[in-house]
Amino acid sequence: MLFTIEKLIYGGDGLARTAVDAEGRSMAVFVPFVLPGERVEAEIASAKTGFARATVSKLVERSAERVEAACPYFQKCGGCQYQHIPYERQLEYKAGILRETLQRIAKIELKAEIQIHPSEPWNYRNRTRLRVQTTPEFALGYYRFGSHEFLGVQECPISSPLINRVMARLLELKGCDCPAEVAEIELFADAADERLLAWAFCERDSDREGLRRWADGLRRVVPAIKGLSFFPTRRKSEEDEAADQKALVQSGESEVIYAVGDMKYRVSAGAFFQVNRHLLEELVSTVTDDAGGELGLDLYAGGGLFSANLAKSFHHIFAVEASQTSYGDLVNNSAANVKAVRARTEDYLQKWPARKRPDLVVLDPPRAGVGKAVTRSLVELGAQRVRYVSCDPATLARDLAPLLTAGYRIEEAHLFDMFPQTFHIETVMLLTR
Repeated sequence: MLFTIEKLIYGGDGLARTAVDAEGRSMAVFVPFVLPGERVEAEIASAKTGFARATVSKLVERSAERVEAACPYFQKCGGCQYQHIPYERQLEYKAGILRETLQRIAKIELKAEIQIHPSEPWNYRNRTRLRVQTTPEFALGYYRFGSHEFLGVQECPISSPLINRVMARLLELKGCDCPAEVAEIELFADAADERLLAWAFCERDSDREGLRRWADGLRRVVPAIKGLSFFPTRRKSEEDEAADQKALVQSGESEVIYAVGDMKYRVSAGAFFQVNRHLLEELVSTVTDDAGGELGLDLYAGGGLFSANLAKSFHHIFAVEASQTSYGDLVNNSAANVKAVRARTEDYLQKWPARKRPDLVVLDPPRAGVGKAVTRSLVELGAQRVRYVSCDPATLARDLAPLLTAGYRIEEAHLFDMFPQTFHIETVMLLTR
């Protein structure tokens, strides 16, 4: 079938439509790895009520914008969606998708200019999660696009230079007889890209002594790996913290010190931390600069990325985090005027005294956003300022709607390109009332 691509949509696909049928209806078709205006021959891969997914069989009319991808695995690997788009245009498309998503989901007409914070487009990731294959020979890789089939890779151009060097060394050593129980390994490099923690996922009944011997030997021949932890289950996403389960085996260090500006943060093995090496300081300053007062709330605080900086300009900060592992890091990283609290944000806010009105609330929730219970509590809190860090424009739109209805307004809108070459969008919204 021949399709013309209308626009890019959130998720990385291009939107096309089938021809209008006898009843005047057409179906939306999502097509990957395309650009607006391109004409493609594509095969319908799957169809559901109201939309279908297709794969390109032939590029009939090519956009003048299209560039050659830098990665030999692009379109085979499921990690990147935008390598065929010049980086400056990636940013413009993301800004347009952000505006459109806010309007479509919550009828929010964004009047503020979107301030774009570009990243280095390559080698930006400080953390990479790799599938491990031990037979017929050792290999590292990702899932193939649109499947759970293993794709072996030799390199990853969006990962840091140290991570790529360690990957190359592991492949050169053929994994040093990696135990068959190891299904995945995650590599996390410090800010200087000099030291690296690794954590692996394996079955709970794995041979623990065998894992320890392998880890100890691996650290001797790959000295950049300062510690290797083994966890019993694989996370569903980067936002699920492996270390909330006790490590089966620990070899070497279990934490790294990560520098952001003049601040240093302890990050434990398995804990969530922002992945872009180049934008962290800029992100922290945007969220925390020009903010001060008596009382601040840092919700979904993680290891204290924002609260550690807010402590410089507030008398008291309450930092709330549900994960046991991140809470431990939060306590370690907090100044004396920061009260670290382990709790679910929705539960904590329900117990917040009505008479205590914070001057500022910072929100940095996972992809699912904060939801109705938290937005309801935020309206009741009545903080003068709210700063919302979001990694999903759809849930951001849903959460902003009741806040704007309650009298908040968007003072500044920031788009941080934390994930170049992909469709992911990180935003910071500065709200006042």
